[in-house]
Amino acid sequence: MSELCRFIHAEKANYPIVLLCRVLHIARSSYYAWREGEAARHARQAADDALAHEITVLHVASRRTYGVPRIHAEPRRLGRRVNRKRTARVMRERDILAQRFHRPPRGPGTAPSMR
Repeated sequence: MSELCRFIHAEKANYPIVLLCRVLHIARSSYYAWREGEAARHARQAADDALAHEITVLHVASRRTYGVPRIHAEPRRLGRRVNRKRTARVMRERDILAQRFHRPPRGPGTAPSMR
């Protein structure tokens, strides 16, 4: 939907918006709603960039060992309200991953004793 709205926005100098919406089978109200939401999208992107910077600083300070639960808890501890799913999405989009420590596999007969 946003691709079509972007196309309409780019071509509105050449053709009427009414015609473009009719040809592309989009309600004019949908196009105008998309256009009015542009400022909100830019504001959200700027907020996500600021959050990503904060997450990166915390992640590097933890020697890249903190995952989403600990990264999410840190800003909350400092009094900043951040949603866990948003934190996870920003980390996923920017490939911020925690290091995983794996134990070596145990062979048969090497289980710890129960004494």
